[in-house]
Amino acid sequence: MRVEIVAVGTELLLGQIPDTNSQWLGEHLAANGISSHFHQHVGDNHERIVLAFRTALARSDAMIVCGGLGPTQDDITRAALAEVLNVPLVRDEQIVATIRAMFVSRGRTMPDNNLLQADVPLGATIIPQTRGTAPGLVCSVGQKVVYAVPGVPYEMTDMFERAILPDLLARQRLAGETSVITSRVLRTWGASESALAEALGERFDELAGDGRVTIAFLASGIEGIKVRLTARGDDAEHATRLLAGEEVVIRALISEKLGDIIFGADQETMEDAIATRLGRRGVTLAVAESITGGLIASRLVSIAGASKWFRGGVVSYASEVKFDLLKVPRGPVVSPEAAEAMAVGVRSLLSSDIGLSVTGVAGPEEQDGQPAGTVFVGLAMGETVEHVALRLPGDRPRIRAYSAISALDALRRALDRAD
Repeated sequence: MRVEIVAVGTELLLGQIPDTNSQWLGEHLAANGISSHFHQHVGDNHERIVLAFRTALARSDAMIVCGGLGPTQDDITRAALAEVLNVPLVRDEQIVATIRAMFVSRGRTMPDNNLLQADVPLGATIIPQTRGTAPGLVCSVGQKVVYAVPGVPYEMTDMFERAILPDLLARQRLAGETSVITSRVLRTWGASESALAEALGERFDELAGDGRVTIAFLASGIEGIKVRLTARGDDAEHATRLLAGEEVVIRALISEKLGDIIFGADQETMEDAIATRLGRRGVTLAVAESITGGLIASRLVSIAGASKWFRGGVVSYASEVKFDLLKVPRGPVVSPEAAEAMAVGVRSLLSSDIGLSVTGVAGPEEQDGQPAGTVFVGLAMGETVEHVALRLPGDRPRIRAYSAISALDALRRALDRAD
């Protein structure tokens, strides 16, 4: 079964809000073995919405429409659906009563505009609303089906899980389709998308000939490059087995050709990786930040239970703070020596097992004769005091963000070497 997602709203085309609905739907359709070959965005224009709907129905078995079911003049999904179905809109008095009761329960009077949300294309069934005022719609088009749901994410997800997914799975079973799709995302830091593509090029071509497992590369900005493996199996067990076997192969290829760049899988972040390693070793960490201004500490404390292994941090932005508080020798503060001294100083100051530091130039001007993007990460762990020199691209915000994750990655690698 092929499902097409159509997101309605001019704000999506203008980039005023991100289309998280299509992303969420695509992920959850795939997780249930349902193919989604096309996604569309269309603005609040009747003729263009009708065209988008007809295009989707011409090439897909089912269509999920997100948005345009509100009570305002630009909410025209219902009218466009009625035109595509060649049926009139009929007001459902039970929906009117439900919406009115919602307003009464909140001590408010229902505006007349909300009556529009009770207009249903003739022959359609509704998905009752439980989180908002707009009901969803289910419209049969011959052997095909259209689902229309509100664009508000928590209303959309509720209707998908409660009504759309069970109906789609039932239709799949009737059609004799039982395949399951599952995926795994490997998260990397320290290699470019092109380098990963080159390292996995031969394997990519081999898998393309088979068709059961695919590889995709997802550039994720300040969170690195993701390698997504997707497997389609006859059932859940088969798909899981295919995926697990391919993950072993891909991890080995990446390690052999690009080194230790995989730091996590699926939803694991770099700070998750650090938390796991510190917790396993039973050691504590303190950080000294200059260029990042607290970004590293902020990422670390986003992990529940961070107080077990994170002692704290010092934002030593001014040079005098480095000299006076962290006992950094006077001199250039954007240097390997300063980074190492900061790591040693914060480890001593906060009585931690490990000290991590970062100093550099975010730009746009040079500092200490160093150009923007020059960053030094310091690490004091056991008897070892070392640094990593980096040259990072981008503007000031991007350099600071890259510095934070690069410093954490340097710590991750050091902890792995020590195991």
